[in-house]
Amino acid sequence: MNKHATPSTGWQLEQNAPEAYEEYLVPPMFKPWADQLIATAGISEGDRVLDVACGTGIVARRAASHVGANGTLVGMDINEGMLAVAKKTTADMQPPINWRQGDATDLPFTDESFEVVCCQQALQFIDDPLLAAEEIRRILAPGGRAALSVWRPLDHNPAYTVLADALEQHISEEAGAMMRSPFPAWRKEDLRTLLQDAGFDDVSLTIEIGSIRYPSTTEFVRREAASSPLAEPIKNAEKHARDTLVQDVENRLHRYIDDDGIVSPMEAYILTADL
Repeated sequence: MNKHATPSTGWQLEQNAPEAYEEYLVPPMFKPWADQLIATAGISEGDRVLDVACGTGIVARRAASHVGANGTLVGMDINEGMLAVAKKTTADMQPPINWRQGDATDLPFTDESFEVVCCQQALQFIDDPLLAAEEIRRILAPGGRAALSVWRPLDHNPAYTVLADALEQHISEEAGAMMRSPFPAWRKEDLRTLLQDAGFDDVSLTIEIGSIRYPSTTEFVRREAASSPLAEPIKNAEKHARDTLVQDVENRLHRYIDDDGIVSPMEAYILTADL
């Protein structure tokens, strides 16, 4: 399928969501943010590193060059489909990454198993984030560090504000809610308190600003849909609703459109918590 399809193609979604996530979202979004999270984590050669709720494993993959041959890399996620893509992507990678299925609120590791635990853009999807933070602290060795990132609230991420509103208007309230879910209404104080309540005394928080770029508004909407649970409701919508959705998003984001497509700021909190 032509990746630069227009709405009139019928919005054929040629892959399953984990494969689309790896192709469409990891390179422009999660890879650069993973590099920033890894730099903040201060991973060193020989470290034992866990990527919690790893998705297709971009943080673990990017950390490989930092731990070296004597380090240990583990990526853990609850979603089998995400892990299947992670395993396929790293089949010949050295050092090898150990991919595990597991729940972030009940980590399948003994106490003090890792020097560094990373969690990129997943804490907001965990039913009990405090329990997850407590589990991360439990498996950290003395002197270890947790490094986490969470998107700032939706009003700090304009392209997704527009997309969420347009989905609610043209597709369904549920579709709008799906798009809002990655952007919790957490304040700096909420996240700091969460980690302190989990037993971390030394917590640092920064606001980081990046950007996301797509070749067109149509591709922005289509790729976000293909990479998430939005695929089904958008695919099943009437063609007129899909066309109107894309046109509405384009109209509202006109100030972010340039000769190379569409670009929009993105903001995230990055936290470190040391033992």
